[in-house]
Amino acid sequence: MSGLRRIIESLSFEVQEEDENLRLDQFLAKVYPDFSRSFHQRLIEEGYVYLEGGPVNKPSKRLKKGQRVELFVPEPEPLEVLPENIPLNVIYEDDHLLVLIKPCGLVVHPSPGYTSGTLVNALLYHVKSLSSIGGVERPGIVHRLDKNTMGLMVVAKSDKAHKDLSQQFKERKVEKFYKAIVKGLPQRDHYLIEAPIGRHLIDRKKFAIREEGKPAKSEVWVVERFIKQEISLLKVKIHTGRTHQIRVHLSSLGFPILGDSTYGFKRSSVDRSILFAMGECHMLLSYKLAFEHPVEKRWISFEIEEVEPFGRVLSLIKEIEKKLP
Repeated sequence: MSGLRRIIESLSFEVQEEDENLRLDQFLAKVYPDFSRSFHQRLIEEGYVYLEGGPVNKPSKRLKKGQRVELFVPEPEPLEVLPENIPLNVIYEDDHLLVLIKPCGLVVHPSPGYTSGTLVNALLYHVKSLSSIGGVERPGIVHRLDKNTMGLMVVAKSDKAHKDLSQQFKERKVEKFYKAIVKGLPQRDHYLIEAPIGRHLIDRKKFAIREEGKPAKSEVWVVERFIKQEISLLKVKIHTGRTHQIRVHLSSLGFPILGDSTYGFKRSSVDRSILFAMGECHMLLSYKLAFEHPVEKRWISFEIEEVEPFGRVLSLIKEIEKKLP
């Protein structure tokens, strides 16, 4: 790898049966979605990807089950983050912060392969001032939601607000509630999950319950069961904010979130019309967010109804349930 940029992380993936005959760039975009497919193509062509121990320079290379793919993540090149006129759904704004509804499919901040079209690009266009603590690539960003998750987020407009909000998240003072549509029928109406989360031992882009992981606590209530389809609507409160926490915890109970194939959802397990309505989204919605105003020191709370496609999928599930014998 002489002449290439410094390597900051190396990842290894085994090709599973379901990925047989996928193109190499398609496979990498699936197992490492933090990078776009076009960016993976560049990495392959520049020599940062190995197949069975040797470099491979063709993004179109077809894979076979059991093959080992290695990705060497290079040191990122400096990003130039430009304002872009991307619509924002802001539901509250003052001099110190704003609260918005992030749609499914919108990446929160730029990263290699996602240098445009992110929430940060939109914020730079629409908001006159943002906190600088997150640096050039993450101005105003106090917390994040996964690309395919939708719902409420708070953004800091000043450094003072950013520091205070970050401390509230760290001290677990922020109330965060989600709705999740999952496959499976929980036997109990309430679950308290306290299980540490760390990186998966084999797939380094996934997380898993591990004894040496960071403490993670989730509380789950069953809102409604759709018995004929073996689907449930849950309410989830997260007491900690680990990466993929809800997805890992619910999957560990045997209730994967609809759309989340990374953590066990099987597309064949639901009606085809539901798959069409979901698109690429996970049926996970951040619907309630409450915290102390970082400057005014008053408690403020925000709650939204089901946004699309979450609401559409839930309505469809209810319709199908009524029609089934």
